[in-house]
Parts: sequence; structure tokens; C-alpha cells
Amino acid sequence: MDEDVIVSAEWLDAHRAEPGVVVVDVRDAWEYDGIGHVPGAVNVPFDAFRGGGEEGMLPPEDEWATLLGECGIDADTTVVAYDDTHGVFAARFLVTALLYGHDDLRLLNGDYSAWMQGHETSTDEPDVETTTYAVERPTESPLVTIDEVAAATEAENTVVVDTREPAEYAEGHIPGAVNLDWKEVVDEETRGLKARADVEALFAEKGVTPEKHVVLYCNTARRISHTFVVLRWLGYPDVSFYEGSLTEWKDADRPLETGDADGDVSVEGASGDANADD
Repeated sequence: MDEDVIVSAEWLDAHRAEPGVVVVDVRDAWEYDGIGHVPGAVNVPFDAFRGGGEEGMLPPEDEWATLLGECGIDADTTVVAYDDTHGVFAARFLVTALLYGHDDLRLLNGDYSAWMQGHETSTDEPDVETTTYAVERPTESPLVTIDEVAAATEAENTVVVDTREPAEYAEGHIPGAVNLDWKEVVDEETRGLKARADVEALFAEKGVTPEKHVVLYCNTARRISHTFVVLRWLGYPDVSFYEGSLTEWKDADRPLETGDADGDVSVEGASGDANADD
């Protein structure tokens, strides 16, 4: 996953029918069938790959391999994903693929509502030639443990980023973390990302710069995933994320801070909605 991870609707329209490209719609089946979809796209509803098992937010490895094989995806496929929620659910599909060893990944800049304003749609289900997908996990993973997050809060040249809404952050957050709500980078009018320079400036204002090791956390895996994809698009070379919950953090006798990003903070126990929820 590199700086080409975000693609425009024009790019998708030009490449969606090429051999070796599979477009994945992660909306619910009723939306895919009833409202329509990008022509040729396969449907993989979010709940089909939603985790919550032994590896936190990841689906079981064998189920993931079966799912991709049924969609005609193999190790060499260019996968392009989209949803109708600014890309946040599609980003989770792509990050799951990355964690299981797939690297040729693209996210539609915008979503289905934006696509359908100027591009062809379809209600036809595509013919898919199934294949066998073999998971080959990468030697290095951006996932970090609770101990590594704790160490990051004390490390030089490292910034911990809370991607939740400001009210959630104020109720309790990891000490020293800065708050950047994932939707701050989204342009509500276009439904895609704001201009690259504007997004870079938003991160820089929070002290999140490319020369630092960035550690992300949230209480939903999809929101972490969206910010992770955006940072890779910006070219940040060292981005990690923690998928545990703040409840897990508190149960491990780790402190939490309360207070908003612009005011005084105090250290105390967790409060509010701290559970991880995909």
C-alpha cells in the first residue's frame, strides 16, 4: 500500500474492466442489488469480513481466503474497494487485505453516492471466475500490542493519535495522545478527501508529521483503517495501529487522561464508551 492507494472515479472508470482488476463493493446486499453498484463490482458486505475473534478485529484467516477466492481475487489482483460512507468501511477491507499479505490495493476517493453522480451504474451481478486465494502474511505488520503503545507514549519522535470524535476523546484517552477525528479529512460536498495540501496541514497542526512514528487507535477498526490509508496516501513511512479497546487498556492497569484536545487534562480511569466495536 503506497501513495497510489487513493484513486479517482475517473481512474476507476478507466481501469475497472481490465483483466486482473476486481472492484469490491462492501455495502449491504440490499444496497448493492437495489440501489445499484459500479458495473462489474462484486459484493462483499462489511459483516462478511468483520472480525472479533482470536485476532481482535481480523476475520479468521481461512474464512478470509475463501471470501477472496469466491470473488475471483488472487495474489496478483488489483483490488479496488468502495462503500457509501466516505470510504471508511472500504478502508477496513483494504487494511484487512494488507494484514493478510495483499499489497496491490486501491480505495475509491469518494463513495458510491459520488460515483453515481457522473458515472454508469448497474444492478447486474457480474460473472465471477472463482479461484484459490492463499494468505501469505507479511514479515512485518503495522499492528502493535498494548505494551508497544504504552512505550510509544514515552518514546521520542513518536506521536499517538486518537481517531475518535472529540467528545469521545474528552471522556478518556491514552495519555499524551492527540485527537484527529477521521472525518476531519473528508470533504462533505465531494464525499471524498480534502485536497492533499489541506489534509497534510490538518495532520501537521496536530504534530503528526512524516518523520515521526505514528501510532493510531480508536474504538472501531474501520476508523483506524481509514486514517491509516490516508497516511499511507500522504507518504508517511512509519504508521502503526492498536486494535485493542480502551477497556482492555484500563484492565491492564494503564492510566487514561480526560479532557478535550485544547484544554487541561487529568489522569484517571476510563469512562464513556471505551469498548472496541468494529
